[in-house]
Amino acid sequence: MIELSLAEVADIVGGRLCDVSVEDAARIRVTGTVEFDSRAVTPGGLFLALPGARSDGHTFAATAIAAGAVAVLAARPVGVPAIVVDPVAPEPGSGGTAGVLEHDVDGSGSAVLAALARLAAAVAARLVAGGLTIIGITGSSGKTSTKDLIAAVLAPLGEVVAPPGSFNNELGHPWTVLRAAESTDFLVLEMSARHPGNIAALARIAPPSVAAVLNVGTAHLGEFGSREAIAATKSELPQAVPPSGVVILNADDPVVSAMADVTAARVVRVGRGPEADIRADNVALDPLARASFTLHAGGAAVPVSLAVHGDHQVSNALTAAAIALECGATLEQVAAALGSAGPMSRHRMQVSTRSDGVTIINDAYNANPDSMSAGLKALAWMSRGGAPESRSWAVLGEMAELGDDSITEHDRIGRLAVRLDVSRLVVVGSGRPMSAMLHGAVMEGSWGSEAIPVADADAALALLRAELRPGDVVLVKASNSAGLGALADALADDTGGQDPR
Repeated sequence: MIELSLAEVADIVGGRLCDVSVEDAARIRVTGTVEFDSRAVTPGGLFLALPGARSDGHTFAATAIAAGAVAVLAARPVGVPAIVVDPVAPEPGSGGTAGVLEHDVDGSGSAVLAALARLAAAVAARLVAGGLTIIGITGSSGKTSTKDLIAAVLAPLGEVVAPPGSFNNELGHPWTVLRAAESTDFLVLEMSARHPGNIAALARIAPPSVAAVLNVGTAHLGEFGSREAIAATKSELPQAVPPSGVVILNADDPVVSAMADVTAARVVRVGRGPEADIRADNVALDPLARASFTLHAGGAAVPVSLAVHGDHQVSNALTAAAIALECGATLEQVAAALGSAGPMSRHRMQVSTRSDGVTIINDAYNANPDSMSAGLKALAWMSRGGAPESRSWAVLGEMAELGDDSITEHDRIGRLAVRLDVSRLVVVGSGRPMSAMLHGAVMEGSWGSEAIPVADADAALALLRAELRPGDVVLVKASNSAGLGALADALADDTGGQDPR
């Protein structure tokens, strides 16, 4: 973050100083990072006192100060230097801090989050005036993988700040903005939504001059009610880009391509069809489902070989390429960067081969019908390239937040696993959605032991440890709430996972 005095921070967020004098507030400067976890506080930092599932951040204020924080951003006095903002309950129906601070019973977290947003907006405005380029991306799936690719292709052009993992909501978004400093050239931001208006609100904090919409699928269908409502919310991002900016749209998704009509910015389309401005053709997959293709842009073409796994990564790579080209990269720089950009975020198409020859595809961070289909297709492809006796295992948990379509979509995934000739489908968990997945597989023709229900991740791990053979390929995928990440990690570590590259 740019250096600010406590007095400046208090003025920006509209807070009052507590347990620190006006004179000291003008002298003391925030020189470190802004953190909501007291264990991550560094000297010169600012600590955010937020309510959590098990504890209230206000109780860790003294700990944060002892660790080097110069002050706490809080909703009440905490007995140490603080900037206090008054608790304000979220407006009904606004979405507020939904999914971020579920235990914010008194509005204290909402007040601190609102103050954090104001601080991030002020810092972003100053940095943009100094030459920072802000890049925003959204989509129903693939945001984090694409964000990682964008960061990789921009790295040769200057200093890049991008969120770790999926920091893309009301907390993670401004937290990432405040990672940028005067030396930062590019700030890459994911933008997620659980309610209409969420993306527009995030875009107001750090207005992007370059934005990309990846796809519109059925993730969070239970929250939005329809794909049309999801599309309308995703379109808030291109609407936020000024006429001087550029919007990257996926030409292979008609709903996304139509968003050209709602933005005043210049539009660049990416895809595999002839209508795309940045285009891929001659796509081929290696035995580990890493794509190679010819990248076409501006009348020129270069070969690209990706280091990430899955045919769906081609679209993500095209978006990253388009953004890099808009930021000044050459086509050759883009091809080289894409070729060396491996998976950066944990539990997202992480592929490792153990010393016993078992390959683990760890894609357990999140799941929706589109990403689940992509993962199963990658599994099927990888298993075909193995030895004749190798088997494919799909270890699948629940896809959350699908609303009324949950049963239908889980049934469809069970059927797809059979159609792709997956050797063994392990259905993890109970409840109607997982029963529907098992039912779909059985109705599609999995009548023997191909489809196996297990109670939980521990039971799945025991089954796999007992039955895996050298050469088998295992996909572990579910929404994060299913908790299959630890299962995938345990499988990869069982005999010393090794990167197949």
